[in-house]
Amino acid sequence: MTMATKHEVIKDALEVYLKATRKEKGVILDRLEKTVHMHRKAIIRRLKVLQTRRTNFVSDDRGRPTYYTADVIAGLKDIWDTSNRLCGELLHPVISEYVGILKRDKMWTHSDIATGKLLAMSEMTVKRKVGKFEHTKRKGQGFSSTSPSSVKTIIPISVGEWKDANPGVLQVDTVAHCGSSLRGDFVYTLNATDVSTFWNTLRAQWNKGQEATRVSEEYVREHLPFPFIRRHTDTGSEFVNYHAVEWGCDNKVSLTRSRPYKKNDNPNVEERNGHIVRKYVGYIRLDCKETVPILNDLFKVLNLYTNHFIPSRKTIENVRVGARYKRTYEKARTPYQRVMNHPNISEETKNKLRLEHNELNPAKLLQKIEKLRTKLYDIQRKHGGPQI
Repeated sequence: MTMATKHEVIKDALEVYLKATRKEKGVILDRLEKTVHMHRKAIIRRLKVLQTRRTNFVSDDRGRPTYYTADVIAGLKDIWDTSNRLCGELLHPVISEYVGILKRDKMWTHSDIATGKLLAMSEMTVKRKVGKFEHTKRKGQGFSSTSPSSVKTIIPISVGEWKDANPGVLQVDTVAHCGSSLRGDFVYTLNATDVSTFWNTLRAQWNKGQEATRVSEEYVREHLPFPFIRRHTDTGSEFVNYHAVEWGCDNKVSLTRSRPYKKNDNPNVEERNGHIVRKYVGYIRLDCKETVPILNDLFKVLNLYTNHFIPSRKTIENVRVGARYKRTYEKARTPYQRVMNHPNISEETKNKLRLEHNELNPAKLLQKIEKLRTKLYDIQRKHGGPQI
């Protein structure tokens, strides 16, 4: 008797074996031993395997049915990609807005049932599902190019209580696109972040001379949707100089600076150096002037994308419990939503931003960002020096 035949004989006896009493099972095993010429324990193991494989005794549909099926997860993945891979806590508040915009522009291809389930998904479920998507690990680390000014006493120090700051109080910093070396000339990004609304404005410049920095700050002042009333920076020489003081007096912008080597005095802009500038531009060395206009074109699109569609959270409470800190966060909101809800911003400004917002699409903006970034890298490879 072949093994296949033995298997069939044991399989035929399974139905009776499972319904038999203990004594009857012994009789069945005795008969099978004589028929298939196998050890008693081997027959018992084979019966156990056949029992676990049976679909009429053990269903493949055991447990709670899957509610968020593959089509729902596919919709969430599209939203996640459109947001440039936000975490679940930040992604959840903007899902409905993203879906509405993609539907408006006929870029949403998912069924009504899947869309309804996606819109009803809780924050914890979004966080859990997004956590299973593939994330890109950050590579590299930036360099600090801050050179303390010798005339830093002309601008007063302010540690800053940022909680109740009015719109127009900006933290400003520069980011060096130097690769792995600070030698030579290269591109810098001026990063200006409004403390109250997190409204972010980026501007590229060649090196970080006083005049180049002043021109970038003037660009920020002209394109800020509300008045620029205060500028807070580190002690770098590009910010702390007599040209800056004169510019502040002419434009009625008060100037303050943080303490040397205290990055926590400038927290909002420091975190956006990584979350925005490094995330979208990277750590590549940009050492040719031809990249400056392309990078500024990229920043024009990126400013719209991050201000209108990328939410962030503020810490409401930070309590130390033993050796750890317990943080409580507010609900995540985009800078645009913060501007719309702020009582100290004029209705004229809000109406202007509302018209602009209604014409934007995050998926199309992200596509433009990717094209411009590819163009930026191509120009650097063509005209720039070797990456160091």
